[in-house]
Amino acid sequence: MIRIDGNKVNINSILNLYNIKSIERNILEILYKSSENYTYSSEEDLRFELFFRKNTVQASLDLYKSNFNFKIFRKSKCNTMFWERTKQGGFLLKSDALPSNAINDIYKNGELYGTECATAIVIVYYKACLDSLGEKTFNDTFPKIYLMNWHYVDENLGLDTTDYVEDLIPGDCRYFKNPDVNPMTPQWQGENVIFMRSKLFYGHGIGIKTGDEIISKLNSVRIAGANESAYLLDSATRPNFKRLCYIYSKSRLRI
Repeated sequence: MIRIDGNKVNINSILNLYNIKSIERNILEILYKSSENYTYSSEEDLRFELFFRKNTVQASLDLYKSNFNFKIFRKSKCNTMFWERTKQGGFLLKSDALPSNAINDIYKNGELYGTECATAIVIVYYKACLDSLGEKTFNDTFPKIYLMNWHYVDENLGLDTTDYVEDLIPGDCRYFKNPDVNPMTPQWQGENVIFMRSKLFYGHGIGIKTGDEIISKLNSVRIAGANESAYLLDSATRPNFKRLCYIYSKSRLRI
């Protein structure tokens, strides 16, 4: 159920703004039919979230196509023109690099980069921010970026985890857990993914697969004698859409 300013919403007028096959329309229908309450202060907030989620799905697809490599943290690599590789294996934005150029470079020169799935998800969300806010606002909002996992993301991006969610919504970060992983391959203890649509997920190192295909892959790297299958957690990690919409709206007023 969708509520705007406390009121239940008839979404027909909003649905008509989007193509029948669009990601935005798909998301609207999921939110509207849900038994959970999705609350927004204005229609602008709702439409920004739809826009951001669409850009997240596109950023996932583009990263998948970019020749971006999978590497464990101790073997991670980056383009040193824009990023400094830290001892932990993360990528710290150089002081003389423009944030938008640095993020776009990952997509343009993916073969120069390699890291684990958690960092890939963070990259996807920063790219969605860039495409949603525009270059100037993105650069003003995120002057310092450290790419590793969501413990290091900028507070304006957020990335908060909810322990239980009812709905599978395009643009959400979800997690497949592999409890019986082979200790010789700890990188397969689970897979951070972005839900795309139509049962498809993007996971760095796995690609774009169905949930069943991801579980099958994780099950293939379990310890000998394992009896517990990999599975999709009920939790979801999402950006702070309301904060990002506020930043976007404020930037529009300055134009």
